[in-house]
Amino acid sequence: MTHSFALHIPDADLEPDPLDPGQIVSGNPEVTGKVVWESADGRQIRGIWQITPGVVTDTEADELFVVISGSATIDFEDGPTLRVGPGDMAVLRAGDRTTWTVHETLRKAYAINL
Repeated sequence: MTHSFALHIPDADLEPDPLDPGQIVSGNPEVTGKVVWESADGRQIRGIWQITPGVVTDTEADELFVVISGSATIDFEDGPTLRVGPGDMAVLRAGDRTTWTVHETLRKAYAINL
């Protein structure tokens, strides 16, 4: 059984989570993260994710996130452009193909459903 908890996101310790080199469009972005909770069946994940400046591509999961610090522009293939910064909440749909332009190191808290 998982216990309830609280975590101060801005200074939480994160672990390296290397990007696939094929995702990097420009710059030298580095990713760190930490899973803070995962359901027994592995289909729900809660955590913290951080990326340094650069441009990367991704195929999204069903995700809700809140930006804690930093800023980025998220361009969707055949879709909108989102500009996110501290305090912003965003929802991503599974399968969306995106390009993230990270302007300032971005840290977010997320909830993913697989």
